[in-house]
Amino acid sequence: MSETKRKRISAPPELNSSIDLGPLEDFVGFNLRLAQDASFQVFAQHTGEPHLRPGRFASLMVIHRNPGLTQRDLGQAIARDKSSVTPLVKAMEQDGLVERRPSPEDRRSVTLWLTESGEKALQSLLAHAREHDRKLDELVGLERKAEFLRLLKKITAELK
Repeated sequence: MSETKRKRISAPPELNSSIDLGPLEDFVGFNLRLAQDASFQVFAQHTGEPHLRPGRFASLMVIHRNPGLTQRDLGQAIARDKSSVTPLVKAMEQDGLVERRPSPEDRRSVTLWLTESGEKALQSLLAHAREHDRKLDELVGLERKAEFLRLLKKITAELK
C-alpha cells in the first residue's frame, strides 16, 4: 500500500486522524509507547489521581518489597536514571509516602522506606492495578497473555 493511500486508523485518538504518521504506524517501539501512554492514562483516571506520574506505583511496590534499598537500586529496578528518580523520591517524600534514612553500611547513601501512608497508598494502587490488568487481559486474551508478557520481557532484556 502506498504511503499516500495508507489508512490512518491506528493514529492515537487524541491526534487528528488526517495526520499522516508514515512509517511510524508500523514501528513496534512507537506503538509500544502509545500503548503504554494509553494504559497509564486510563490507570491514572481509574485511581482518581489524573496526575499520577509514571513510576510512582512501581516505586512504591519496589520499596515495599525491598525496604531499605538505595535510590540508585530503585532506579535500576524501575529502569529510570538519577535525573528522574530523584524528583520522584522527593515528591513521594513530600507526600508522606516514603521516608529516607541514612544507610547503616554507607553514611553517604540513604535508604528508602515506605511510611504507613505509603503502605496504604500502595494497597489502593495495587487494587486499581489488578482491576486495570484484568481489563488488559480482556484486550490481549488470557490465552495470549503469557506469550505477550514473554515478548515484552524479551524486548526489555535484549535491548539493554
